[in-house]
Amino acid sequence: MHNKVLIAGGRGLIGSRLTTLLQEKGYKVAYLSRSRKSEGEIKVFGWDIEKGWIEPGAVESAHYIINLAGAGVADKRWTETFKKEIIKSRTETNNILFKELKRTGYMLKAYVSASAAGYYGEDNGSRWLNESSAAGNDFLAQVCKKWEEAPDKVANLGIRLLKFRIGVVLSMEGGALPQLAKPAKLGLAAPVGSGEQYMSWIHIDDLCHMIIKGMEDSSMEGVYNGVGPEPVTNKHFMETLAGVLQKPFFAPRVPAAAIKLAMGSERAGIVLGSQRVSSERIEKSGFQFQYPVLRTALKDLLK
Repeated sequence: MHNKVLIAGGRGLIGSRLTTLLQEKGYKVAYLSRSRKSEGEIKVFGWDIEKGWIEPGAVESAHYIINLAGAGVADKRWTETFKKEIIKSRTETNNILFKELKRTGYMLKAYVSASAAGYYGEDNGSRWLNESSAAGNDFLAQVCKKWEEAPDKVANLGIRLLKFRIGVVLSMEGGALPQLAKPAKLGLAAPVGSGEQYMSWIHIDDLCHMIIKGMEDSSMEGVYNGVGPEPVTNKHFMETLAGVLQKPFFAPRVPAAAIKLAMGSERAGIVLGSQRVSSERIEKSGFQFQYPVLRTALKDLLK
């Protein structure tokens, strides 16, 4: 019998790549989605966060649940309304899943919830951050704190719970890399702000394999940083990107003020903040990175 994986947020950047890799391993994948439009051989179950409703059969037939749902934080300006949506889209989804698990019964082996490296706060300079480091005080850190608290109720049901604090995911299908590659391809790669802020990045395949290892390895539980082993400064990132694309690198920086003007001063912290996040805990679990070095990761994605 095939093990069944139910993914909330399966059509997103991480969800779509994860689906492919799970199917290659023989898993049967189903989605939880507001749009019940079918996806080939993927069964799509409907849900409505506002009404707290999940289509019958979704939860009780799953061996694993992976919740990647959440409004994209970089998608638009952070109005008070959108901030509420950012929080609700992460906490309510976990609450609904918990209620459904409690109501229907389950045969779940593990529940995986996404979180983000934003948990640690937007500016930590160059100090190393691990899973026991304190949460930050800015808006995104508070979002991540609430996001991580929401599925704790699932663990109270006796279900093995994993949370991945995900860094900057590198993929050419979306996220930060296509945006950063645009100016670089035109020969305009330059550091942003001071250029000294740390970026904790991960190749999308490494992240997906990490999630799959978390599902399959019954000794894994709790919080893991979903980052690669080589965080780099923004300047180093842009320099490496220019090198891989065989384009010039400009030392003049894009001023922080310009970024704040374009994104809004609060949201600009996504780009200007510094987080040097450690991957030591996931490595100790026996996980091996396919792309531990930035140059190798970028060469693979930009080939």
